[in-house]
Amino acid sequence: MRVLSVVHGPEARAELFEPVVVKAGHSLDEWSFSWDRKPPRPLDSYDAYLVFGGAMHPDQDHLHAWLPDEIAWLQTLIEERRPTLGVCLGVQLLARAAGAQVRRLEEPEIGWIDVELNDAGVDDPVLGSMPRVFPGLVWHQYTYDVPDGAVELARTNRTTQAFRLGDACWGVQFHPEVTALQLDKWTADFEDPPPDPERLRKETASHIGAWNALGRTLCGAFLEASDKLLLAA
Repeated sequence: MRVLSVVHGPEARAELFEPVVVKAGHSLDEWSFSWDRKPPRPLDSYDAYLVFGGAMHPDQDHLHAWLPDEIAWLQTLIEERRPTLGVCLGVQLLARAAGAQVRRLEEPEIGWIDVELNDAGVDDPVLGSMPRVFPGLVWHQYTYDVPDGAVELARTNRTTQAFRLGDACWGVQFHPEVTALQLDKWTADFEDPPPDPERLRKETASHIGAWNALGRTLCGAFLEASDKLLLAA
């Protein structure tokens, strides 16, 4: 498969997922709607899409003139049943593209927080690769309403964490792609620090190994589901 990684800045890229894609025998290109250059190949020539996070927020069209174009593109992916996985900002943009509301949380949700799959999540071909309950790395200031027609798959105590649209489009609010190096950079960012950096570093040391194993599993499950969808098309 040809996979496109859509990024929104250097702080959130394919990271852990890229080696999984390559090891599975697929190719991975990276591109951003914010870049002043064309994608490596036509956007509709890819077989699957990964849409990652970023420092901006999903309703900031007034600050990022390219956002409406990305929303329109995501609407096309949804309508055409193109295999897609959105992460953090990516899931928020997918929700917005599907007509749901996105909004700022009263308090950001940051840290290692238990995420629980519901019954639909356990049965899902992608999210079902995860344990029913797991400590996940979450880092977001916005949340979304689950779109009409979508199936919610997971939650924390505070917010929705995953959904599936149709049989080809998934979104997760948590960060299965994050590496220790990437998270260390986020924690050290004085412009957007976590509430308790030292606690986060200690918890990361305890969780990151198992979390990266789950991240590879989730990515592999998405690739496998995408391959089956393409074969059935």
